[in-house]
Amino acid sequence: MQTHVVSPEAWAAAREEMLVKEKAFIQAKDALSAERRRMPWQAVEADYLFDGPDGKVSLLDLFEGRRQLVVYRAFFEPGVYGWPDHACVGCSLGADQVGNLEHLNARDTTLAYVSRAPQAAIAGLKARMGWTMPWYTITDSFDADFGVDQWHGHNAFIREGDKIYRTYFIKSRGDEAMGTVWSYLDMTALGRQETWEDSPEGYPQEPPYKWWKWHDAYAGEPGHDPKFGAVVDAAIASTGTGRTP
Repeated sequence: MQTHVVSPEAWAAAREEMLVKEKAFIQAKDALSAERRRMPWQAVEADYLFDGPDGKVSLLDLFEGRRQLVVYRAFFEPGVYGWPDHACVGCSLGADQVGNLEHLNARDTTLAYVSRAPQAAIAGLKARMGWTMPWYTITDSFDADFGVDQWHGHNAFIREGDKIYRTYFIKSRGDEAMGTVWSYLDMTALGRQETWEDSPEGYPQEPPYKWWKWHDAYAGEPGHDPKFGAVVDAAIASTGTGRTP
């Protein structure tokens, strides 16, 4: 294998050149996310039903009372390579990437997985693989209606009361980056809900960092930790927004 070995000074200079391109990439990604937040909404008219651990549930139930929902269609069913011991290899790799969902839930957003496998099989798979995300069984045309009957993909939804709207869809190579709180929030209608974002007027926003907590602390005392808040205020003061590309 050929390598290009340079001095520390030359390496630092090369890295600074690359950093210009990386910052431009992040800025372009932020601009794309801002456009996603301005996508039109598609009304969901059908009453979709799923099997859950405790019986039949609706698409509205999958929100778990939160404002937004991201649904990933994972292929785990008869005929899929790995059945019945494993789900699709690629879908399983993606499931292994899913981070702690407390942070996503703190942004009023729920993640759910759906497949055509029965609940008993899904429960066994989750236990075997160490996965904890909510996972439901498709019982109707949900997968075909939302572009995930032949391939995997993430659909984002938002609700206004009991009315549900589809807001975005990511599939194929786009699925590779999914799994973090940021990847999920960046595909939703409301985004990260932070003040630095370019969002339509009236969207919920608050200062960056301040909503962050340890994942076992969200259910504790409401509000922000004052000591951490002071750290955040200093960061915001030094950058103007608290966020730099």
